[in-house]
Amino acid sequence: MAIGEIFLTAFLKVLFDRLMSREVVLSDAQEKQLTERAMKMWLDELRDLAYDVEDVLDEFTTEVLARKLMGGHHAITGKVENLIPNCLVNLSPSAVKYNVGMKCKIKSITCRLEEICKQRVDLGLQIIAGMSSATAWQRPPTLVGMGGIGKTTLARLVYNDKEVEGFNPKAWVCVSEDFDVLKITKAILESVTSSPSNLKDLNQVQIQLEKAIAGQKFLIVLDNVWSKNYGLWKTLKSPFMAGTPGSKIIVTTRSVDVALTLGPIDYYNLELLSDDDCWSIFEKHAFENRDASAHQNLELIHAKVVEKCKGLPQAAANLGGLLCCKQRDDEWQGILKSRIWDLSEESDILPVLRLSYHHLPSHLKRCFAYSAIFPKGYEFEEMELILLWMADGLIQQSEDNKQMEDLGHKYFRDLLSRSIFQKSCNNSSKFLMHDLVNDLAQWVSGETNFRLEDELKANKQPERFRRARHSSYVCGYSDDFHKYEIFPEVECLRTFLPMLKGDHTCARFISNMFLSDLLPKFKKLRVLSLKSYHIIELPNSIGRLMHLRYLDMSNTAIRSLPESTCSLINLQTLLLRRCFYLMKWPSKVMNLINLRHLDITDVHLIKEMLLGMEEWKCLQTLSNFIVSEGLENATDLQDPTKAILSDKNDLECLVLECRYPFRAYSQSVLGMLKSHTSLKELTIKCYGGTRFPSWVGDPSFSNIVMITLESCTNCRSLPSLGLLCSLKALTIREMTELKIIGSEIYGDGCSKPFQSLETLCFRDLQEWELWDPIGKNEYVESFPLLRELSIVKCPKLSGRLPDHLPSLKKLVISECAQFEVSFASLPVLSDLSIDGCKGLVCESFQKVEYLKVVRCEELIYLWQNEIWLEKTPIRLHGLTSPKKLCIENCQRLVSFQEVCFLPILGELEIKNCSALKFLPEGMKHNNVCLECLLIEGLSFPQEELGMMLPTSLTKLAIAKFPELKHLSSKGFRNLTSLDLLRIRNCPKLTSFPEVGLPSSLLQLYIDGCPLLKKQSKRDKGLEWTKIAHIPCVKIDDKFIYNEHEEG
Repeated sequence: MAIGEIFLTAFLKVLFDRLMSREVVLSDAQEKQLTERAMKMWLDELRDLAYDVEDVLDEFTTEVLARKLMGGHHAITGKVENLIPNCLVNLSPSAVKYNVGMKCKIKSITCRLEEICKQRVDLGLQIIAGMSSATAWQRPPTLVGMGGIGKTTLARLVYNDKEVEGFNPKAWVCVSEDFDVLKITKAILESVTSSPSNLKDLNQVQIQLEKAIAGQKFLIVLDNVWSKNYGLWKTLKSPFMAGTPGSKIIVTTRSVDVALTLGPIDYYNLELLSDDDCWSIFEKHAFENRDASAHQNLELIHAKVVEKCKGLPQAAANLGGLLCCKQRDDEWQGILKSRIWDLSEESDILPVLRLSYHHLPSHLKRCFAYSAIFPKGYEFEEMELILLWMADGLIQQSEDNKQMEDLGHKYFRDLLSRSIFQKSCNNSSKFLMHDLVNDLAQWVSGETNFRLEDELKANKQPERFRRARHSSYVCGYSDDFHKYEIFPEVECLRTFLPMLKGDHTCARFISNMFLSDLLPKFKKLRVLSLKSYHIIELPNSIGRLMHLRYLDMSNTAIRSLPESTCSLINLQTLLLRRCFYLMKWPSKVMNLINLRHLDITDVHLIKEMLLGMEEWKCLQTLSNFIVSEGLENATDLQDPTKAILSDKNDLECLVLECRYPFRAYSQSVLGMLKSHTSLKELTIKCYGGTRFPSWVGDPSFSNIVMITLESCTNCRSLPSLGLLCSLKALTIREMTELKIIGSEIYGDGCSKPFQSLETLCFRDLQEWELWDPIGKNEYVESFPLLRELSIVKCPKLSGRLPDHLPSLKKLVISECAQFEVSFASLPVLSDLSIDGCKGLVCESFQKVEYLKVVRCEELIYLWQNEIWLEKTPIRLHGLTSPKKLCIENCQRLVSFQEVCFLPILGELEIKNCSALKFLPEGMKHNNVCLECLLIEGLSFPQEELGMMLPTSLTKLAIAKFPELKHLSSKGFRNLTSLDLLRIRNCPKLTSFPEVGLPSSLLQLYIDGCPLLKKQSKRDKGLEWTKIAHIPCVKIDDKFIYNEHEEG
């Protein structure tokens, strides 16, 4: 038996056998702490001791492991009482000093345990039998109600409903107690633009938001608003005026006062649910797919459930999730009779939430308590939290050899199924906790967790932090040393986790004194994140953090990792994403034997990374392995007995990139970097060989779901990727020597290649000439599940698509000048975009809802009769259901043939079609659905422009009419539904229609029309009287207000 195992077995027996039936005693204690203050203090002492025990054990096993790496480990025998004096022989003076110190720590812990055991008897803890087994911006609709009533759930149902698909863009922001206008505005901006913002000035952010939503019908949800400050609300809402009428802002709040602050409207005060509705929610969560009527004593249970939930849907959901895991009737009765229901309401934590926690298994209780480190409204990824759980030792290797990550996923899904976590509305890959659940996590974690902002506001006493183990805070742009003044009191800190909100790429600054003076004092640290701080180097003292398991230096400016990093032999996760300046890898990385996750995306490391890599037996994620100059001579690669990647059976994600000028050697090296068949995601960049190694596309890789082949400029053929039975996403781009994609990609003898593929993208294949969709086998049935196909920037491609794509819903063909898009039928195609292609021929477009045609030079007519259909390369036969049509830069387009204009078309955009003389008359009379029309860069006669407009329009944009001088009164007088008009770059336009603009108009935007601008000056211009009634007028990005509004 190894030295560490002997020590662990003996030490644990001495410590935990003294507290017999520990888990069941804790179950009794945790329930009693709800009503007895002394019990809570006892639990705090016990938890504090448990952390110290774990730290001592970790310190000992780390020391043993370090000596083993140095070749100095010895066998060990003897009883625990004589363990330290007799455990090792022939030790150095430093080792003797270490053993003496360890003996003192064990003695101290043993004394504390004796006292806690004595207190247990005094407090009367009992072992519980059986428990040891396992207009929008002015009057936003506001949802008001107490916590748990369902405000957020109701708002989410509206936000995700199909009926609001017409709102674009949409944004969801969790506001919480801190009503910071800049943060909220940035969050909305980043959500609607789907990109981070580096702006720090509120005015600039609001200008960008205004541009992003201008002329758009938006939907914004502000969830959990607390502030009653009208001035802040007035500042926040100013950009929303740029949206179109019909836009909506939904607010949820617990306070009626907040609702009244937002405007004189009827808010929606959510009432408690009826007993029947409450039971329905409970039933859904408690019974899932089982028959509720089969449960014993159903009537009695029904009565007790509705009594306990008190009409709160959150309570019903949580109680149902709790009882779902219980099968026996006595278990249900025990929960419903719990004393927790009778606790006084001294906090905002619902009894049912406390009960849900109380009945969690012990391993989930610890994981849930750790999640208190996240601030309210923070959205996190599943793996993000799992890696933190692992670092804190909350997930242990199971007896059946399940990976810690797999157990973590199970723990996470268990908490998700109990409504502890819920999915984010903004990002389907992220999760968050309801504010009430977050309060519960704070309560159960007690003094173990603290969030720095909360503690600074509360002005807690220094002794409050003696028990603290985990700390988090929201990063500022410059965090000076004063921010961390309380940390010297936090002697046993395990987690130091700055949180990022908003732009994750923007650099922050942290005091150098923190790195040099404070960080070395965190000797028990297991999680350290310095993500996005402008740090050039780490101090050598980092190597003395022997317990460290999680280190995140992503998006920092570090040049190298200190050699002392190699002393972190317990390190499991190392995140170095976007460390662009990191060029030196420490020489003894083989010591990082417990490394499981390494993210080096956008990091340009040199060959030292290979040295000792074979020792990383636990590796699961390798995000960006760089194959660089000199590796062709690396002995680790030349020796076939040394497995670099093929023995990494836990590796799931791999990115291999060959750096110039190494591409010439990469063929032989890449062949030696074969991964284990457990791989799920593979990316190969800048590979220099003419053919891919045989392992790429080998059918033994049955788990792989995503492959990207990029910038492999010498490759002339593709591997047999069709043989990969689980492949769902394939991207091939920037392969300049690839001319033919033929039978080799399907695989010899495969009757159903690409049987699971859902997304396929070809991009920047400049020499690609032919795609053989069948290959040599006429009976190949390929791509049965393909949903999205993109072919972009393939100028020499000719030929045709595969004949039958039964599942294809989205097709994008762009900048393929020689390609004629020809196919018999795409039965479920709904989204079609054609840009710069030779022709388009399809027999049926019956289900296409979005059609975009750009730069099709041969396009002369649209909706031709049968004679023209035979003569034109653009054939849109059977196109009957589009809701949006965009025609752009088709210079030969002369007209829409006079046939029945599409009756359900809702949006039409025509841009830069200079030969188009008129729009079809049928558009004016036969279409009642067309609401949005954009006409840009055309040569319509100016007197005809207004006359052809349908009366159903609500939004109209006119742009780039160089000769347009006047707008026709005949057409505009009938636009009685028009609420937005945008006129841009019409330099000769001097006036509006003589009869004025429609009275329905609410927004007018004018840009690049200097003569019209002059005539529209407030109270001075000749055209002012025609626009004075419009609430929102903006000329060249400046608002023009009337006196009433300015007042």
